[in-house]
Amino acid sequence: MALEHLTKQTFLDKVFNYEANQEWKFEGTLPCIIDFYADWCGPCKMVAPILEELSTEYTGKINIYKIDTEAEQELASAFGIRSIPSILFVPMDGPPQMAVGALPKDSMKQTINDILLAGKN
Repeated sequence: MALEHLTKQTFLDKVFNYEANQEWKFEGTLPCIIDFYADWCGPCKMVAPILEELSTEYTGKINIYKIDTEAEQELASAFGIRSIPSILFVPMDGPPQMAVGALPKDSMKQTINDILLAGKN
């Protein structure tokens, strides 16, 4: 499955409806990674192909979404995004965890396995 770009509406439907819920409530059916990026951001361009590979390797296990912080400024500010790339790891249960900066693939895989897929092997 290819990466899906989220708008505010698809974010509310698939990830977290922050207009209806004060507390974190994940709306998705699979754990996910959300990449907050911008087209002009150099490190974001380094992360993009890694996320493409991960979306193939983990097909059916996790979803990977991208949010263009330029186009979706409200979503970026809702999460207090100050620097990009910021990568949000969202497990099925429990709060999401944010990682800031361009993570190498090994680190992302470790986080996926430790946080998103823990106990699901």
